[in-house]
Amino acid sequence: MAIITGKQYVERIDSLKNEVWIDGEKVCGNLSEHPAFKGILQSKGKLYDLQHDPNLAPSLTYQVHDEKSRCNFAFEQPTSIEALKKRKEATQLWARKSGGTLGRSPDYINTAIMTLGSSYSFFDQRFSQNVKRVFEHARKNDLSFTHTFINPQVNRSPHYIEFSDKEEIIAAKIIAEKKEGIVIHGARLLATQGGITDEVLVLPVGGNSIDPAYVYAFAIPSNTPGLKFLCRQSYAKGCSNRFDYPLTSQFDEVDSVVVFDHVLVPWDRVFLYKDLNAVGRIFTETNLNIMLLFQAVCRQIVKTEFLLGISESLAQTIAITDYQHVQEKLSQMIVTLEIMTSLLYKAEAEATLNQFGTMVPNPKPLMAASTYYQKEYSRLIEYMQMLGASGFISLPTEQDFNSDIGIDLKQYLQAKGAPAKERVQLFRLAWDLTMSPFGSRQTQYERFFFGDPIRLSSALYHSYDKTEFVDLVQSFLKKTN
Repeated sequence: MAIITGKQYVERIDSLKNEVWIDGEKVCGNLSEHPAFKGILQSKGKLYDLQHDPNLAPSLTYQVHDEKSRCNFAFEQPTSIEALKKRKEATQLWARKSGGTLGRSPDYINTAIMTLGSSYSFFDQRFSQNVKRVFEHARKNDLSFTHTFINPQVNRSPHYIEFSDKEEIIAAKIIAEKKEGIVIHGARLLATQGGITDEVLVLPVGGNSIDPAYVYAFAIPSNTPGLKFLCRQSYAKGCSNRFDYPLTSQFDEVDSVVVFDHVLVPWDRVFLYKDLNAVGRIFTETNLNIMLLFQAVCRQIVKTEFLLGISESLAQTIAITDYQHVQEKLSQMIVTLEIMTSLLYKAEAEATLNQFGTMVPNPKPLMAASTYYQKEYSRLIEYMQMLGASGFISLPTEQDFNSDIGIDLKQYLQAKGAPAKERVQLFRLAWDLTMSPFGSRQTQYERFFFGDPIRLSSALYHSYDKTEFVDLVQSFLKKTN
């Protein structure tokens, strides 16, 4: 099959009949017809359709040497810097369709599947072929994945360890081993797009665990018996009008708690099992973290371009570009864009082959970019809010313009750079990205995208080799004596 169309993707998700709960109700009909999921499924479908555009197919697909069909770019193992550049361009092409707001476009977890599949020899010989087969199956069928590798936030204290009986289990754990596979019971966070993907990738919680029952990794279909997705409130429900909610209506991904109710994971789907030494190494030795960071930074650059474009449009529309404080805010956005672009360029240019033949970007600039952006994004949002000022407070809807008060709105809400309706449409876009529930979630999402910002800063500090700089200082001091 290889690359699929948007129609095939939507029909396949509908046919799975995944157990999805939202607003206290189980979704019984097609997910594509539910107001919470209709917009995001259509938007993802459009991404799949781009693979069939003759002008874009060379960028978004690739030819497997021993197969006739073409496959999605995210499944291609990059083995050269040129291949890495192609991957970047394809990632950003997809990201521009959502202004970078679609954090879990299919290429994100597909990158994880590719990285694990290409590194299959890392895994215990009992499971290495499982990893390879899952990767090949995903590639040949253009599958989509959600993922989960976080435990519920019951107790975040440093020394908390969950000891519980089967009836009281909270964090998902192995409760039985059978001839057919392992049995998982409990819950995991934070599956973005949970229930609207073909499969779910489950990775071990980072760090060492004293209880092997919590140490596992696998990938299973989203309709596996006993698997439930408990979704947060939808921001898109009741917000289908694209004039009023241009981003919410299309790109609300919905996040979910994944509940494993005595889920049987077949042995041929297990990647890692009770291997305490492999918990952290699965992310580092395979370079999984770095490949995911590469995808994320590519997308974040597109999102910054989007922010800058909206902000400059706002400033031009209401004629505030001559004010120095406005120029200063827009300049800060430019600086952020250039810093992120430069760090990505450095990571790409200094990429090296790992032991599995994958061309891996230099991790140092990517870690710097991630640490920087998680703190900077909220500032960019604040700049945009300050540029829009009171213009974000009184925003009419499209229905208002189509009503008897439309003539008044056209008279009193016009701007120097645009008629009233166009001005409001632009301001609603900026509002949807910064102040709506969707926009607030975007800010929190970017703030914690790769984990706690302080922990990331510590990780960067500890991993960054500072020896040569200390030696330089010591050398300088010796010369001055």
